[in-house]
Amino acid sequence: MKKSAVIFALTLVSMAIILPFTVNLQTVHAQEAYSIQNVDHKIEILYSGHVVITETIQLQGQSPSSFLIGFPNKYSSSVLKGTAYDSSNNVLPMTLGVQLQDQVGFYGASINLPSGSSQNFTVVFILSNSLLTPTFNGFSLDFPAYPSFVQNAVECSVTLALTSDITGINIEKNDGAVNTTTYTRSNLPAFTYSPATATFSVTTTSIQKIEVNSLNREVTISPQGEITCTDRYRITNMQASTLSFVALNIPTNASNIVTRDQFGRTLETNIITEKSQAQTANITLILPMRQNESDILTIGYNLPRTAPQQPNLFALNPQLFPWTYYYVQEASVTFIPPEGARFVAPTLSSSETQVNLVREAFQETLSVNRKGVSYVDQAIPSQSTVELTFEYSPLWTSFRPASWMWTIAVVGCVIVALWTRPKAKAPARIVVSRLAVGLSPEHVKAFTDAYEEKNRILSELKSLEARAQRGRIPRRRYKVQRRTSELRLNALTQTIAELKDVLRSAGGSYAEYVKQVETAEIELEEVELGIRTIEARHARGELPLEAYRKQLADFERRREKAETAVSGLLLRMRGEIR
Repeated sequence: MKKSAVIFALTLVSMAIILPFTVNLQTVHAQEAYSIQNVDHKIEILYSGHVVITETIQLQGQSPSSFLIGFPNKYSSSVLKGTAYDSSNNVLPMTLGVQLQDQVGFYGASINLPSGSSQNFTVVFILSNSLLTPTFNGFSLDFPAYPSFVQNAVECSVTLALTSDITGINIEKNDGAVNTTTYTRSNLPAFTYSPATATFSVTTTSIQKIEVNSLNREVTISPQGEITCTDRYRITNMQASTLSFVALNIPTNASNIVTRDQFGRTLETNIITEKSQAQTANITLILPMRQNESDILTIGYNLPRTAPQQPNLFALNPQLFPWTYYYVQEASVTFIPPEGARFVAPTLSSSETQVNLVREAFQETLSVNRKGVSYVDQAIPSQSTVELTFEYSPLWTSFRPASWMWTIAVVGCVIVALWTRPKAKAPARIVVSRLAVGLSPEHVKAFTDAYEEKNRILSELKSLEARAQRGRIPRRRYKVQRRTSELRLNALTQTIAELKDVLRSAGGSYAEYVKQVETAEIELEEVELGIRTIEARHARGELPLEAYRKQLADFERRREKAETAVSGLLLRMRGEIR
């Protein structure tokens, strides 16, 4: 009995020892069911300085259900976006920030390979432009020399896709330095850890470190099928030197191109067709952007018109965004069909894209929002295009004219009715003497002259302040002129206050004039206070630019109205003493 127990115990111990090795053997066999035959490791620098790493991988054998790829963990903070797709441009599910098995020091990504998928697929990473450092006459780029896998790769070909104006390339890596943009590595070991640094010179400004914070695109379709586009960019200069021009991409079939800054000023734009995918608009800025400064640029252009495929039915398949050789952090596109049109079938097959359909009484709009837009998205049709179908009746073209005609007819009837009704007798007019007792024409003239002189000094102070801010006047001279004008202004203010008391005590129409002038002055003070408030809120980032512009325009209208009222009152006062 004891002997049987001992034999049973020895059997259990033996199984416990052998079982882990059996599981490991099975795991090894599962891992070795495929091999990595070839990897094309491509490094590309965008115009904005962002880095695109493209891995084109060719497997042999039975494809795994998931595939791990990575690079040194030092680049993890720079990863902005990752995507994967097969040879048929179908999106492959991808998870970022995973561990490469039990290894540390790597940033990994896991790609799901559905059963029956192609053994050739592509993985793309977009990294920030923080890896690109300006040098004396070029740049220094920090990048992974090779990708990291969980098993050996038979062949790895590396290409630095740089523009033609780059010279003097030198790449430092741990397996030897090279001075060409291409190199290879045979039998690339598993878990390769190989950061590299490339230094090169540039002869033109084909690379500028900028951040394209947002792109808001508006596509308007007219009843005649004409398409008008407006691309509104917000750009921040990230380089130490000033930015005097910027290159933005527009579709190849765009025409009638006009570029404006945030103040509506037309900018000089030179169109260059460098690539078959897009045109490049070289835009010269009126005021160069300094480091960390932002600007808003708007490009307007026309696209070829579209015709209805069926009566009252339009079908479009436009690209969501232009082919962009830079990285856009936040992007949106809004499609605006003719008034009265109704969307029938908007479809979009991108999991990271947000679609918003707004239905109003006479207008529908379709908006698409996306994060991280670049030319990489164009390789995947499901992420770069949208299918739009809307119904539109030509009868809507007469809706607005008919509404205006009805409105004019109703207003005309009301005017005729009011004009033909019996008129009441006009009340007897009370004639007031031109000048009250104790008030002389000199008082009125002195008041109007002093007020006009006050307005002139205020205008000079504003002009002086603007010249000082632009550095067009020495600081000492600015202080002297400002002090002199302020002393004169204080004296005029006291004189105007005394003359107001004289006019007010005289009664009659002059007292009413003074009351109206003081009301306009209060309005002007409220306007100035409101302008200072919204400027402070806008500077702190509490008030968006569009809301700031709208409120500023409202305050400007109120100020113009108040100043016109004061000028009219002064003219009437002058007219009564003649």
